[in-house]
Amino acid sequence: MLHDRVLVRLSSDEGERRSSGGIVIPATAQVARRLAWGDVLGVGSNVRNVKVSDRVLFNPEDQLEVEVQGEALLVMRERDIHAVATERTEHGTGLYL
Repeated sequence: MLHDRVLVRLSSDEGERRSSGGIVIPATAQVARRLAWGDVLGVGSNVRNVKVSDRVLFNPEDQLEVEVQGEALLVMRERDIHAVATERTEHGTGLYL
């Protein structure tokens, strides 16, 4: 990856899900625009806040899709990432968002 670009794989949990009341919501259901979680596979040399293997939150509709070895991946700028969820043990324990 070059400059401030990040290569992301969409998480596999984007399919069927359950509401808080236990109702199954199929993957084909139309919902309002949703942000998606993905796993970082590569970062450019100018990326400062994201590392490979971090889990990031972003809008998948605004990103560029590329196919690498038959797998669809997304390319985006670091500034298009809304949040990073990663275990950072140097400041304690737990998941930070």
